[in-house]
Amino acid sequence: MNPLAVVLEAPERLDVRPVSLASPLDGDVIVDVEWSGISTGTERLLYTGAMPQFPGMGYPLVPGYECVGRVTKGDASSGLKEGDRVFVPGARCFGDIKGLFGGSASRVVTPAARVVRVADGLGEEATLLALAATAYHAVAAPGAQLPELIVGHGVLGRLLARITVAVGEKAPVVWETSERRRSGAQGYQVIDPADDTSRGYASICDASGAADILDTLIGKLSPGGEITLAGFYEARLGFDFPPAFMREARIRIAAEWKEQDLHDTVRLIGDGKLSLAGLITHHSCALEAPSAYRTAFNDPDCLKMILDWRSAK
Repeated sequence: MNPLAVVLEAPERLDVRPVSLASPLDGDVIVDVEWSGISTGTERLLYTGAMPQFPGMGYPLVPGYECVGRVTKGDASSGLKEGDRVFVPGARCFGDIKGLFGGSASRVVTPAARVVRVADGLGEEATLLALAATAYHAVAAPGAQLPELIVGHGVLGRLLARITVAVGEKAPVVWETSERRRSGAQGYQVIDPADDTSRGYASICDASGAADILDTLIGKLSPGGEITLAGFYEARLGFDFPPAFMREARIRIAAEWKEQDLHDTVRLIGDGKLSLAGLITHHSCALEAPSAYRTAFNDPDCLKMILDWRSAK
């Protein structure tokens, strides 16, 4: 039986339908997906058609890089066996349908080296590992600088703040313009940016995705300070040069997580230093994905929408 998958046929046209599945090769595993997450960053751009061109970009495509499931065919060399729960950061296994990122399906085939075994107790929260590893890469990977100010209190902003608290000695300040999203802080302060009279932040991490944010952030930097861009920006970024020149500002772009970031993040969770609790706010049967995507993108109370594939037959 062909698995079901979320298929973006074209911008703003999304179906859940059967797709062909590639036969596993040596070193591959088959995973029956239990849950997948909807990204309000990259997946929104794919949905609206505003995503810049990347390798593998095009329609129709299967989105999704936040999925968790059970191995149904293991790989002896990897140590993975049937029944193991694993995190899968996407797959390319659907024939002519593009896999960017290919995780929103009831079953996937992927190289065993790409998946990570996770504790059963994490359950659906394991879908957040991609975002958590992204946050770790931005603020705690080698060469990164722990932020004193984080902009945005969505899921990525919360993970940036939690990881900073977990590995640092000083809690960051977090900006959030939406009053409804200022709750849920764990060991740090969330404020309206209009109320922040502080200046001289040595390190600022932006998770807002707002292309017009740089002038404001440069104005808050200390001399020689650094701004890390951790979001994904649809529009062209720009800034006034004189204030940046006066501060000798540095701007760093944090790209996607690396394999070591994921393992370091899993270790933080296993050691009890990082919690993923309280970040998933909405659930939907995968068969109702079209309405779930609209909710994920348009409901301000939705931090993270999870699609449940266990009953999607």
